[in-house]
Amino acid sequence: MKRRVLILFAASVLLALLLGLLNHYLAIWQVHVWCGGLFVAFAALRLDYRTGALAAFVAGLLLDAGEPVAFGTQGFLFLAAHAVVFTVRARAPREETIIGVVVALLANLGLFLALGFLRISPVVEPAQAWLRGFADLLVSQIVLALIGPWFFSLQARLLEMTGTHRRNFARRAF
Repeated sequence: MKRRVLILFAASVLLALLLGLLNHYLAIWQVHVWCGGLFVAFAALRLDYRTGALAAFVAGLLLDAGEPVAFGTQGFLFLAAHAVVFTVRARAPREETIIGVVVALLANLGLFLALGFLRISPVVEPAQAWLRGFADLLVSQIVLALIGPWFFSLQARLLEMTGTHRRNFARRAF
């Protein structure tokens, strides 16, 4: 379990760095890309509950370190998203990449809205803040749909290269 969590954490670090670079270059257009659903979907769909929950929580803590939210906020939101996806995953062909991307898009939508409610200050005009948030959400969903297959493939390949066969753990509940 520890090895799988470390492997998924390494992939999460890589994704966080790449998204940080993308956000740096998009800053001149005042656009922010956030792909939190990608950090949750693979582990929730293809690994056992405990391993996936730990990987999602640690990825959330990684993102918390650079965001203006209380430390642990995204970690617990990712944990909740993992629990929801894990609960409904039996109804979907979860080995398919397109299903993983759709689940990541839905998880990203829910997480983005939850963070939006937590982050919007009562001082700011809500209509203007939400309009900006939905513009960021639209760009984030497009980027997630484009890089999602690559990230799922990366995680699967890293697990295979290190000898951790995900099929052995995909069917266990707890």
